Amino acid sequence: MTGAGDALLSGKGINKRFGGVQALSDVTFTINHGEIYGLIGPNGAGKTSLFNVLTGIYTQDSGEFAFGGAPLAGLKPHEVAGRGIARTFQNIRLFANLSALENVMIGRHVRTRAGVWGAISRNARTRAEEKAIEKRSYELLDYVGIAPRANDLARHLAYGDQRRLEIARALATDPKLLALDEPAAGMNATETTSLKRLFDDIRHDGTTILLIEHDMKLVMSVCDRVLVLDYGKKIAEGPAAAVQKDPAVIAAYLGGEVTLQRAQA
Repeated sequence: MTGAGDALLSGKGINKRFGGVQALSDVTFTINHGEIYGLIGPNGAGKTSLFNVLTGIYTQDSGEFAFGGAPLAGLKPHEVAGRGIARTFQNIRLFANLSALENVMIGRHVRTRAGVWGAISRNARTRAEEKAIEKRSYELLDYVGIAPRANDLARHLAYGDQRRLEIARALATDPKLLALDEPAAGMNATETTSLKRLFDDIRHDGTTILLIEHDMKLVMSVCDRVLVLDYGKKIAEGPAAAVQKDPAVIAAYLGGEVTLQRAQA
């Protein structure tokens, strides 16, 4: 399945500097509705910096993002989530001493309407909303395949299940764009294959995916298009099959012809 051809997210001339380090340099890209868009590059290429700028953790020095035709400027992370962009992190960030279900419910609260007074008074509307949140959260745990662990503390879940829990919590915000930062890191081959099926389901159900991933075989098998960064600069963007043959990409990231052949296998 390819993108619908109309832009969901665009970044134009994105620059970000940390002291003497130019983390992002004039990065321009477009993500279309309904596609899985890969973001790759060697360590230190600026991938996570781009995620952090996009999601309001950092502020770009210059350049602009547009999401659904509206600018994303000066928004805080929760405001970006409210607009419809959800993310996971390279290093798992769960509430370790809360249950899997409670972790997802926290993500769902970005869509609540009760407000402070409702939370204090615990009126009928608030109680009904809480029940709806719990129901939807359990559905999302089932969607990612870990519903049997709903009442287990997050810290007791297997590593792969913790990754899936992060995705469920992000999906709880009803995102239009799901940004995943190395979700397959540390997974074995069986877990990665299962994760690939989950990506297909998420995209099929209408959510666009932005994916940072070092597993090149996974990237090339699921992504419609790929953006490649090196030292904070864009060196390639296009269909995955074309990008993996680009000499600049091979030199900068794939490590030569042998690695490229493995990615194609």
